[in-house]
Amino acid sequence: MTAADPAAAPIRLLLAAPRGFCAGVDRAIRIVELSLERFGPPVYVRHEIVHNKYVVDTLKAQGAIFVETLDDVPDGVPVVFSAHGVPKAVPAKAEARGLTYFDATCPLVSKVHRQAERNFEAGRHIIFVGHAGHPEVIGTFGQLPPGAMTLVETVEDVAGLNPENPENLAFLTQTTLSVDDTAAIVAALQARFPGIVAPKGEDICYATSNRQAAVKAIAEQCDLMLVIGASNSSNSLRLVEVAERSGTPARLVQRGSDVDPAWLDGVRTLGVTAGASAPEILVREVIAAVATVRPVEEEQVTTAEEHMIFKLPRGLEVTAA
Repeated sequence: MTAADPAAAPIRLLLAAPRGFCAGVDRAIRIVELSLERFGPPVYVRHEIVHNKYVVDTLKAQGAIFVETLDDVPDGVPVVFSAHGVPKAVPAKAEARGLTYFDATCPLVSKVHRQAERNFEAGRHIIFVGHAGHPEVIGTFGQLPPGAMTLVETVEDVAGLNPENPENLAFLTQTTLSVDDTAAIVAALQARFPGIVAPKGEDICYATSNRQAAVKAIAEQCDLMLVIGASNSSNSLRLVEVAERSGTPARLVQRGSDVDPAWLDGVRTLGVTAGASAPEILVREVIAAVATVRPVEEEQVTTAEEHMIFKLPRGLEVTAA
């Protein structure tokens, strides 16, 4: 890697904190690593454990095999379910086949699943705020019988709702949404259905909220924001949107090699953050790539401290001790 021209104007780099891995991602990756240690390779993983190519490739190198359905998992090998959650039918099928499985669903996603079940048992129809096709949405809908939930993605969708019993509704949300967009959709739901039952506590997870707040805190000072994350990472895409809504151009990059030196032309202050499934090693790689173009004066801006740790599933706790 070449060094930047020392005569070039230094770039002020504001590094958002919190950024990168959250407790749910840490836990999910650890579950795969501990499964490999305990059982030896191969360990099968249903869907990408988290939405990050670097993480997936690292685990592949250790002996993990990623598949999209249980049908692709042979008998007699352990399988891990991804952090995004799975429909109830998936663990039921694994049990029916006698497979050893570990559920790496983020506990904050599992909390939404339990709330869905309670609302359904109470006879309420659930309006779910989320992105169609996202694994978390598929997993949450799969907790209940077909027709028990209706998906809305926008404020406009709320206007088109025609529930059978508008007096008996509840709403829940995906954990990785835009805080501001979700607030607008929830306001529309509550205006149209004043009796709609809200979740106990916020469904959008602490890590999503914190990372968006950290971007808001620096975006207006920046000429450009780099968000490290995958194109299929919902929370990373939301960070790009948050920066752009603050009036700052933003680019989603997976790693240092994605940084185009031309982007830095005329940039005096650069913001850098990372989605919840991006490891810190990629943050350092991106900053190193910037430093090959211009000298970097790095400054971390911390808006919250995170100390959350989630327990490992039964059967892996002893190994972790």
